[in-house]
Amino acid sequence: PDTLTFSDFPSGFTFRDVVFFLLFDCLLWGVLSWYLNRVVRGDYGRPRPFYFPFTRQYWCPGGGRTVSGEREEAEAASMRAAEGGTGGSIPIEPASDALKAQDNNVHIRGLTKKYGDKVAVDGLNLSMYSGQVTALLGHNGAGKTTTINMLTGMVAPTSGHASISGKDIRTQMGAIRNDVGICLQHDCLFPQLTVKEHLQFFSRIKGLYDSKSRKEADKMVMDAIEDVALGEKRDTYSKDLSGGMKRKLSVAIAFCGGSKTVFLDEPTSGMDPFSRRFTWNVIRQYRQDRTIILTTHFMDE
Repeated sequence: PDTLTFSDFPSGFTFRDVVFFLLFDCLLWGVLSWYLNRVVRGDYGRPRPFYFPFTRQYWCPGGGRTVSGEREEAEAASMRAAEGGTGGSIPIEPASDALKAQDNNVHIRGLTKKYGDKVAVDGLNLSMYSGQVTALLGHNGAGKTTTINMLTGMVAPTSGHASISGKDIRTQMGAIRNDVGICLQHDCLFPQLTVKEHLQFFSRIKGLYDSKSRKEADKMVMDAIEDVALGEKRDTYSKDLSGGMKRKLSVAIAFCGGSKTVFLDEPTSGMDPFSRRFTWNVIRQYRQDRTIILTTHFMDE
C-alpha cells in the first residue's frame, strides 16, 4: 500500500509547521487553563476577577497596601454591636495600645456568609490579638467552621471584610497564607507518610528549610514531635495512628514552619479527657507571638 509522506500534503506545509502548531496549541491551552482555573468558581476558594492579570496584587502579593485604620473600625463596630443589642449593659474591656500594635492581629467587620436563604454567619465583628487564644464557642451549625473557611480563603464571604496581619483577605490571600497554619475539623493526612515526614513536608512548604539550615530545621521538626508527645511514633505511618494521635499530628502541622496566625477547628475532637487537657497546654505553650483562633462546642474548653 502507498505510504503517506509530507510530499502528499499541500505545497508549503512542512514538518516544521506541524511542530509550530503543536507548540502553539500547548501554549494556548496552557494559558487558557491557567486563566480559567483562577476565575471560574469551584467548591472551595475565591475566584479572582477576570482582570486579575492586570492587577499589582497578583504579581506582587507581598506588596500592596495594608488595611489602615481597620483595627479601630472593627473594635468600634464590635463594641457598638454589643452595646446596641443589650442597651449598653455589657461592660467591654477596650484593647490596650500594646495589643493593637501587634503585627499579626486579625480584624473582622460585618463578615457575612449566606447559602441561598440560609445565613451561616451574620455580620460578625471581632478583633483577635497576638499572644492570645480566641475561642469561638457554639453548637454544631453555628457558623464556626464557616468563619474559619472565610478567613483562610476556602470560601468567599457574601459581604463584609476581614484582615490578617494588615492584609485584606479579599485581595491578598496569597500573601496571608505564607504565615497561616490550619488544623481542619477532619484530619488531612497522607497514609503513606510517617509522623516525621508529615512535619518535614509541611515545613518545606512553609519555607522553613529555605530560611534555616537543614540541621536547625530538623531539630525544630523533632521538637514539634516531642511537644505533642509523638516522639515514640515519629517513624509510624499516619494510617497506623489512633484517632487522638492523628489530631495531635494535625495540631503540630498547624504550628509548623513558624505560622503566625493559627486556626484550630475543633482540635480536640475525638480525644480522651487526658489528651484534651494535654493539647490545651500545647496550645498555651505555642501562643507566644501568635494569634490563635480555635472553635469548640465544649464549655470547659
